[in-house]
Amino acid sequence: MLLIQAALVIYGVSIMLVMYRAISGPSLPDRIVAFDSISAMIMSSVSIICLVMDTTLFLEAILIIGVLSFISTIATSRFIERGVIFERKR
Repeated sequence: MLLIQAALVIYGVSIMLVMYRAISGPSLPDRIVAFDSISAMIMSSVSIICLVMDTTLFLEAILIIGVLSFISTIATSRFIERGVIFERKR
């Protein structure tokens, strides 16, 4: 149990450090990678909480966070590359 609590503390500290990078990142791609890392760490933290509570109620939340993180990463990457997210063809 002590190891699980230590893992949650380490995840909390790393989320704060990466949040600093997301706020003060020198460029937009740095911020995108930071937010993607934060979402991965949040998913890991929620899975550890699921283990501690011995439940599967939060697994849907993990899936939703993962899907939203993927979609937002793709959308912002396309915006950086092309300047628009959706292309209009007339």
